[in-house]
Amino acid sequence: MELLGFGAIVLYFFIALRFWQGFHRTYYTRSRFVLSVLWLPLLMNKSYRENFRRALLG
Repeated sequence: MELLGFGAIVLYFFIALRFWQGFHRTYYTRSRFVLSVLWLPLLMNKSYRENFRRALLG
């Protein structure tokens, strides 16, 4: 069970890092850190989801 929790944390930070690296492809101009850290709850917003996909996939 601990391994599953650790894996979830690693995955969360890996995706946040990918978003951070692709941030220049989004329409956002600031709040890079906040948007990268809060990516999971923000995925409910359609506009954020589109920009998130754009950042990850290029």
